[in-house]
Amino acid sequence: MSKETDKGPALAVEEQGIDVVAESERKGTPASLFWPWFAANISVLAMSYGAWALGFGISFWQATAATVIGVVVSFLLVGVISIAGKRGNAPTMVLTRAIFGVEGAKIPSAMSWIATLGWEISLTTTAVLAMSSTIESLGLGTGAAPKIVSTVVVVGLVVVAGIFGYDLIMKCQQVITIVTGIVTVGFFILGWGRIDLSAIGSAPSGNLPAVLGCCFFVMTGFGLGWVNIAADYSRYLPRKSSNAGIVGWTTFGASIANVFLIFYGLLLAVSNADLSEKVGLDPVGAMASILPTWYLVPFTLVAVLGLMSGAIMDNYSNGLALLSFGIRMPRTAAAALTAVLTVIGVVYVTFFSDTFIGPFQGFLTTLGVPMAVWAGMFVADVIMRRRDYDTVDLYNPAGRYGKWNVKALAILAVGTVLGWGLVVNTAAGWLTWQGYFLALFGGKDGVWASANLGVLVALVVGFVGALILQRGDIARQEALPANDEPVPAADAR
Repeated sequence: MSKETDKGPALAVEEQGIDVVAESERKGTPASLFWPWFAANISVLAMSYGAWALGFGISFWQATAATVIGVVVSFLLVGVISIAGKRGNAPTMVLTRAIFGVEGAKIPSAMSWIATLGWEISLTTTAVLAMSSTIESLGLGTGAAPKIVSTVVVVGLVVVAGIFGYDLIMKCQQVITIVTGIVTVGFFILGWGRIDLSAIGSAPSGNLPAVLGCCFFVMTGFGLGWVNIAADYSRYLPRKSSNAGIVGWTTFGASIANVFLIFYGLLLAVSNADLSEKVGLDPVGAMASILPTWYLVPFTLVAVLGLMSGAIMDNYSNGLALLSFGIRMPRTAAAALTAVLTVIGVVYVTFFSDTFIGPFQGFLTTLGVPMAVWAGMFVADVIMRRRDYDTVDLYNPAGRYGKWNVKALAILAVGTVLGWGLVVNTAAGWLTWQGYFLALFGGKDGVWASANLGVLVALVVGFVGALILQRGDIARQEALPANDEPVPAADAR
């Protein structure tokens, strides 16, 4: 449980682990979810998706429609899963036990832990490199020194927020939202002179597979990367909170900045081929090259804060996923362990490896397929369930949710096998085995190869499979009388 101090709850270290949030600790409104989701998603990297979208060989307006749909629909899934947080007042991976069983849920918990750690390292590393590049551009240092200073500052702030927990994170995200929002509008205005509106019609229209490929690609890069932590930030809400409000504010907060950033990236990309290539490869550097020098520091602040905000949320949820797996330690210790692993990853990538990021992100994309299956299953569970989760049996292998749910694990396995068979992953040589079902659609070089069909198939298999096979399980679970006493914190595992 959180402690109060004279300086307010935002300065208190959260002691709440994966145990159920007590009634007295529940607070806030659905509108408060806007702040963390906006702050975590106002990343300059979103502009890259504008350049990448045109790379699918589609027109400006096709790319606009595909990216907007991909962003909004994927974050709509995050919003729906967030409903589970207020229904059970427990972290996402604890609530997953209602689907997979108390022990069976360790499998998606392990995947979530790996995914959040990986993205935390990726986001933190990118923030470190962005800050160190600005330090060098301003003539304040060269070589290893800027990287060391940037690593200490960025990682330090991520670690502090992750260890202090929910209250400080919510306060930080509100500040980050305001600062980054204002500065982002500034660089939109300053870079507008590089946009040629007459070039919008220059990109030829593409075929349906290309449009769908762009849409599914965006879904994978945005909302599907957040589904596994959605309930972590709605679990403090009172049980009476509006479901529509939770879905609406989460979806709006996470989507709105990305929609504008991608659209701006599209305008830059269609206006200038050279700038399009730069935006696709290095959006921070590309924007820095067209902005006046005096705006470089505010722009870097936006880039770094946006990346740090996402890393902070990953750090916090990574610790919760570790505890959900069954590791017994305080939440602060779990967050600290995640921080240590993040430091090791950032130092390795920043100082010793030039080839790590590509293969590593390829691995994370590979992990995204089973996470898409899981997301479909969880969304179906939220839709079918009529009662709140039983907060005692979530921690009891002998309770209504059982120890292992074989049907759920079978759905996860089938969806993963089908999904991997319909994606092409060229990020690393050891991932080229994927796409083994694409021969049915013209092969790995055919028009459907880049359509990312595997992600959609995985999501649909999870959703439909749960609707068909788990409806009876849910009915049996909800037919049992509810336990009245919440699980003691000491027994949460």
